[in-house]
Amino acid sequence: MSRILLVEDDQNVRVLLEHVLFDAGYEVDSATTLAEARSLLDTVNYELLLADGRLPDGTGMELGERAEGAGAKVLIITGYAFQLANEDLGRYDFLMKPVRPAELIAAIKRVLGGET
Repeated sequence: MSRILLVEDDQNVRVLLEHVLFDAGYEVDSATTLAEARSLLDTVNYELLLADGRLPDGTGMELGERAEGAGAKVLIITGYAFQLANEDLGRYDFLMKPVRPAELIAAIKRVLGGET
C-alpha cells in the first residue's frame, strides 16, 4: 500500500480527498501548510506528494523538490494553473480542480507507475 502526503489548506477539499484516497487503499497523512508538510517529509517516507498548487505559506511546487529528494513522486492539484509560473508547474504532473475521484486515482496510479 502506497503512502501519500496530502497537502491541502481547504478543510472541505482535504477531507474529501482523504476519503477518496483511503477508499482507494492508500495510507494518507495530511498537512495544511508548507511548514507542516516539510516536517512530515523529514520524518516519514512517502511514495507520493499530492499538493495543492497554492497554499497559505507558498506553493505545492516548493515542496516538490524536497519530496523528490526524499524519493517521492509529485502530483499537484490546483484551481490556479493559469496563474502559477509555467516553469514551476511544468516540472510536475498536475490536475485542475475540481477533480473527479476517478480522475485523481487514475493520475496517482500513472504517476506511481501503476502501483496501488
